[in-house]
Amino acid sequence: MLLGFHLTGTTLLICYVLLSYASEHEKRKGIINQSLSKNADGAISVMRNDAKADDGKPGAVARRRKVKKAGSRRTNDTRCTRLGGICQPNRFVCQGRYLTDKCSGPKTQLCCMPVGAWSVLCAGHYNSRVRSCDMHGCGTFNSRGGLNRTVDLVCADYAAISASFSGSLAGPVSQKDAAGFQYDGVKLVNDEHCVKIFNIRPYRYTGKVSVGEPMGYVLPLQEHFAGITSHLKLQMCDGTDPSPFI
Repeated sequence: MLLGFHLTGTTLLICYVLLSYASEHEKRKGIINQSLSKNADGAISVMRNDAKADDGKPGAVARRRKVKKAGSRRTNDTRCTRLGGICQPNRFVCQGRYLTDKCSGPKTQLCCMPVGAWSVLCAGHYNSRVRSCDMHGCGTFNSRGGLNRTVDLVCADYAAISASFSGSLAGPVSQKDAAGFQYDGVKLVNDEHCVKIFNIRPYRYTGKVSVGEPMGYVLPLQEHFAGITSHLKLQMCDGTDPSPFI
């Protein structure tokens, strides 16, 4: 009888433990289901708690750091490249001449243009010949006598003058020498060059012209300067030497 009572008590104890375990299991299951049923705001709250654990600041939200995309600076050098030049810092050697305002970037970035000879201006000549020295001066760039910063090209009186490059006629020009004699002419320009041509009578002062197209004729100088070599005068608009182009 005692043995039966002992077995009964043991059985009851085992049943109580199993029932307690089952109850605890159901309780935990209910908590998990409640957590899973939380809405989006609850999820955001969890994220904020995680952020708090990371940086120690209450309510701190982890922010995504913006990263700049690496990329080269866009440039627009087409005004130089379409002329056949290349943009480079002016500290570099240019086997030609530099043009301004053709390159993007800092002012030290200039357009290096290779030297290319212009077409012959004076009709009947196979090349452009610089006037040598005579009793009235010399024809090389910036020499004594005549106009400053010009080059004199030999050309007979009333000889026809042709455009040395394609461009536009940009109006009449005139300039006096040290003795007060006035030289008249016309300005010829394009994207690369700007030149004033003196001691000629243009057929017109405006409009487009093509290389080799007649522009006018040379004015005589003999009646003002006896014994002088007949010529026309070239002057770059920026005052540089036009010799490399002739």
